[in-house]
Amino acid sequence: MKYKNDTIIIREFTPEEFSLFSTLFENENVTRYLPYKTPEEYKEMFDKALADYEAGPFSRWGIFSTQNDDFVGMCLARVFLDNPEQIEIGYTLGENYWGKGLGTEVCKALVDYCYSLHPKKDIVAVTDLDNIGSQKVLLKSGFSRVENLAREDRELAYFVLEKE
Repeated sequence: MKYKNDTIIIREFTPEEFSLFSTLFENENVTRYLPYKTPEEYKEMFDKALADYEAGPFSRWGIFSTQNDDFVGMCLARVFLDNPEQIEIGYTLGENYWGKGLGTEVCKALVDYCYSLHPKKDIVAVTDLDNIGSQKVLLKSGFSRVENLAREDRELAYFVLEKE
């Protein structure tokens, strides 16, 4: 995926950018609503993203500022584990980029990308039940909240953007 507008660039990570990626997850406010992962698991996640670029079309990508090329966060699109007929999107932004409308921009870019690949599939997103900020972004982006998604260890807020 390659995306650019006036504010953000979404692109593949380079192998040298692991430190940017891992630093994002060192902030407790950023990881508060994410499942716990060890540093080794983040390294595996990053290496899988790099490998996925070859396999395509889904992966994790870096989000950068067009103003100063600062690292803003990461986003992903993938086949939804709970329902392979759906495509899941997600993003994690650095705390200094919260509340600036970037989540909404990333959501729109990911939705457009997913629909360009699979025009008929529903796009979904899940958040921690307490992650009100991300839930507002999803609602603003046209998603509808449906029943909570129960996983073995927790419940998640479940959002669907249904193809008309």
